[in-house]
Amino acid sequence: MPKFLIERDIPDTGHLTREQLVAISESSCRTLRGFDPEVQWLTSFVTADKIFCIYIAPDEEIIRRHAFEGGFPANVITLIQSTIDPTHADA
Repeated sequence: MPKFLIERDIPDTGHLTREQLVAISESSCRTLRGFDPEVQWLTSFVTADKIFCIYIAPDEEIIRRHAFEGGFPANVITLIQSTIDPTHADA
């Protein structure tokens, strides 16, 4: 199943409270319940003005639909081709 990186432009996300981040998470999960069970939100990284999310999904279109229905941006969606980490240096 393809894996995608989603870049969401959300000003001042670095200043969101824990409660606000929980609310965003709950909204995303609620919206996901109406989608194909193959769509999975794996994790997100919060920066000063963006949230970067990793999703598993059949295609980019379903990610765009999730963002639209959930009311959050999906400014850039990139198909992840491969992953590397420090253990690759030991190979």
